[in-house]
Amino acid sequence: MAEAGRAPSGTPGSAESPLGSVDKALVALEALASAGPEGVALGDLARSLGLHKASLHRTLAALRFRGYAEQDATTGDYRLGPAATALATVYLGEENLPALLHPVLVAVCRATDELVHLGTLAGTEIVYLDKVEPARAVRVWSAVGRRRPAATTALGRALLSQRTLDDGALAWYAGAAPEDHPVTPAALRATCEATRATGFATETEENEPGISCVAVPVLRAGQPVAAVSVTAPAERLGPRRRREIETVLREVVPPLLPPTLAVPDAVLRGSGDGATRRPATDAAL
Repeated sequence: MAEAGRAPSGTPGSAESPLGSVDKALVALEALASAGPEGVALGDLARSLGLHKASLHRTLAALRFRGYAEQDATTGDYRLGPAATALATVYLGEENLPALLHPVLVAVCRATDELVHLGTLAGTEIVYLDKVEPARAVRVWSAVGRRRPAATTALGRALLSQRTLDDGALAWYAGAAPEDHPVTPAALRATCEATRATGFATETEENEPGISCVAVPVLRAGQPVAAVSVTAPAERLGPRRRREIETVLREVVPPLLPPTLAVPDAVLRGSGDGATRRPATDAAL
């Protein structure tokens, strides 16, 4: 691990960081990433970085505030937060995912005759990476690059359902919901749990009046990197039509995914705990 104030080996930049506090935060992020999902205690982290606990505690508090670090409520250990992984998701997504998943969007659009989106997380929002429109006219405005709150969109809920969110992260995402559709952390937790159980996320006129969506997450190495959604007028997307679209997503998406990507097991089973499965080797397909 590089010392605070020095650029880590193999990264661009001068030997001496011009901003010690910024470099300290970046070094702390690297250490949290190395610690993995189990996290690391403050004292152990301070010793490994050669920093004072009080100073490091302030740095971690700032990272927690912005969602780049999480603290386990039981053990007090720190781990990487969702905002940090969102940066990597956007970086990878903008370069690879639209090209990789465009055939999936085309197939889902043909099977449903509805508007289909590909999105990924960027902080507290989802950003549209790609879309395919049906031949018939659509009433919803969308554009690649447009951003919407993750907490109130089917795309965002699909992605959040596959993350481990502590109370701070839930509050962070819920707090970014629009004023006309407020979301509490408790409500967001319940939504994520329900979505994780089935593999499908929904929204009903919470993002745009008269519009509803159904979405399914796409995982890489067990982590959510994108989601595919079907968008339709709310009056057309009733319970029966929603089940039909879920069936299309279940049957069309997995066979077309590259080998490195998968959908949650719950999507294929219709219920479950959200563990991943390689669709190419799934006997059910």
